[in-house]
Amino acid sequence: MEKVIKLLTKYYPVYLSGLWGTLWISAATVLFGCLLGLLVALMRMSRSKVLGAVSHAYIEVLRGTPVLLQLYFFWIGLPKLVPFELSDTQCIVAALVVNASAFISEIIRAGIGAVDKGQWEAARSIGLSEVHVMTHVILPQAIKNILPALCNEFISTIKGTSLASIFFVGELMTSFKTVSSATFLALQSLTIAGVIYFTLNFVLSRLLQVLERRLTVSD
Repeated sequence: MEKVIKLLTKYYPVYLSGLWGTLWISAATVLFGCLLGLLVALMRMSRSKVLGAVSHAYIEVLRGTPVLLQLYFFWIGLPKLVPFELSDTQCIVAALVVNASAFISEIIRAGIGAVDKGQWEAARSIGLSEVHVMTHVILPQAIKNILPALCNEFISTIKGTSLASIFFVGELMTSFKTVSSATFLALQSLTIAGVIYFTLNFVLSRLLQVLERRLTVSD
């Protein structure tokens, strides 16, 4: 325990940097994953069989292959597919966004599906277009159904970003590797990273419970 405290005292800036990296990568993943996931969800719910088939295949491929495989695919393949230079971090974040979008699209689709169909009919009966019905009537109501699940996705993403340490993109597990290499105290440095992960996810889980209770009361 004494070694852990001394290690944390000396290398806390490294861990803070890693924590910040984990948080911003997770936030960016969920934010852009929501935007892409919304597009995929709307494609899945559209009347077009082509869009439905494409979105279904997109979701199945991403949910049916390992995240690590997707990270390697984007890390190796993405720089070759775009006409501009990308850093390792940008490639990994792009992979995480695409992966998250597959899961978030299903969350959004389920949230929209939970809205009473009568809302659709009432909105269409007063002359609103499908786009206006979705943006002004359905999505605002669906947010209450979607928000708790999105918070859970954010917590899962925080843990999932640990895989990015393989590519040294500057998150918490990369901090562990840095400190471990400098001190040869692998177990102690790993313990610090584990405590930070647990504390962060514990606090977020408690906040999520509070949010869910408030949403239940408001209903």
